[in-house]
Amino acid sequence: MDIDTLIFFEQQPAALPLYEAFAKAVLKHYPDTKIKVQKTQISFSNKYIFACASFLRVKKKKDLPQPYLVITLGLSYPLDSPRVAVKTEAYPGRWTTHIVIEKEEDIDKELVGWVEEAYDFAMTK
Repeated sequence: MDIDTLIFFEQQPAALPLYEAFAKAVLKHYPDTKIKVQKTQISFSNKYIFACASFLRVKKKKDLPQPYLVITLGLSYPLDSPRVAVKTEAYPGRWTTHIVIEKEEDIDKELVGWVEEAYDFAMTK
């Protein structure tokens, strides 16, 4: 674990295991993924960013579980799932989709499938 990642999780250390499980799942499928820790998010990229992990407030604070992590994916379509907290069409044909995870079990086959779609979509830009 690098120091930048530890600093990122200083305010919400209980969410670190969620991030570690998500990053492990991404790297298992895409070992060439570049991970960049920034002030407000941790981005996962191939040629372009395809996923981010953050503490973005996508719901009212009282409606967010503790701990939580928001996974943001770039997709070519509006994902229709009750797991989606917010989706917006950033520009035509590009949808930004935010999914709140609260336990490691949320990083399941369905979520990994959406990450795969986001990875593939990022490769087509």
